[in-house]
Amino acid sequence: MFERLGFDSVPRETALVVGLVSGSHVVNHLYLVLFPPILATLAADFDVGLGALGVAMGVQAFVNTALQLPYGYLSDNYDRVVTLALCLGVGAFGAGILAIAPTFEVLLVGQAVLGAGIAGHHPAHFPLLSDASSAEFRGKAYSAHGFAGNLGFAAPPVVILGVTSLPGATWRHAFGLIAVVGAVYGAIACYVLARHVSDEVTRPNTGDVDADDARTEATSRLARVREEIRALGASRPILGLGVIALLASTAFWGVSSYLVVFLEDGYGVASGVASLSLTAMFVSGAALIIAGGVLADRFRPGGILAGAYLLVGVAVFALASMAAPPLVAVGIGVLAGSLGSLGLPARDKLADLLSARSDIGRNFAVVTIGIMIGNTVAPPLFGALIESSGYRGTFTLVGAFAVLAAIATVAIVARYRDGIRAGSEAAAAGE
Repeated sequence: MFERLGFDSVPRETALVVGLVSGSHVVNHLYLVLFPPILATLAADFDVGLGALGVAMGVQAFVNTALQLPYGYLSDNYDRVVTLALCLGVGAFGAGILAIAPTFEVLLVGQAVLGAGIAGHHPAHFPLLSDASSAEFRGKAYSAHGFAGNLGFAAPPVVILGVTSLPGATWRHAFGLIAVVGAVYGAIACYVLARHVSDEVTRPNTGDVDADDARTEATSRLARVREEIRALGASRPILGLGVIALLASTAFWGVSSYLVVFLEDGYGVASGVASLSLTAMFVSGAALIIAGGVLADRFRPGGILAGAYLLVGVAVFALASMAAPPLVAVGIGVLAGSLGSLGLPARDKLADLLSARSDIGRNFAVVTIGIMIGNTVAPPLFGALIESSGYRGTFTLVGAFAVLAAIATVAIVARYRDGIRAGSEAAAAGE
């Protein structure tokens, strides 16, 4: 199978980097969805409602968003392994705080620390993947990375249910186990990257910057910040991708945050089945990411991305109608949360094609900011709407965000098709 997908004959360094970075993606995505499988349990233990837990998830996402550009700057100008080490170390510490949090206020602190760790994974991951892989393999490298991330999303329900089934164990033990695994993996992965991967991959791409524009140690920090802001403002297609990511992420986190409770309360699905539907959603998404990587390397990425978001909208509207039998609703919910994964390698490839090598960390940070703004907004917004207006209207709004993402994709790709084509030609010429 891997030979047909084009994963054979990959250079050793490429395979090593893709494998280690993908493992880091598993860990970080484990952290991102610790709450959704056990929202009802957390609400009871801390005596709060869905709206308050939505705020807690939003706190994590807000901190994550705020630190994207600083991590991108660190990755583009200093060292990607250091960026990754900070990401994984702080994330494990945050998960540990959640495991021992005695009050809801401490839980909020743990979420903030966790967000500070998770923030570094895209600014570190994508430059490493881009520099370690050739142009014809890059879409598949991104799809392998996305596949691993979806496995990370899929794992918490299984881990939490497995640990809590042991005598005397609770969700706190499950969170603690995840924190320890993340810390150990981070130490091993960063050691291997530092010792066995070349500086051309782990260090910034500053060699293609003109001498007059090169940053020196004498340049003031304020001047550097101003330069970064000017460069960011000039990157209109990247900002457009950030808007697309925001819309799509709002829809995605609306589904993934509240699918379990919607199936339980709205459709009468048993809690165990509803919780495992989240795992099924992410496993299905992982398979679709692999397929999306192959498509992104063979066809124009814009059409793939727009089509994926449109399919998400259709599935969410079907779920919101509440017309399906419970077991069929489970299947529709799985599709609603997973179909967007088909377009993720295409989105990443678009960001790559629209980037110069020296700004790729910052540009992926911009896209991730869009993702994380959606993550910040969706849980508290949709949690409050569910409490005030019910599931049907709330999930209809979620579907509308997915359709808007499809429309925005068509508009951005049409507007910047020349830049996308130039990036594709430059990548081929560089090879």
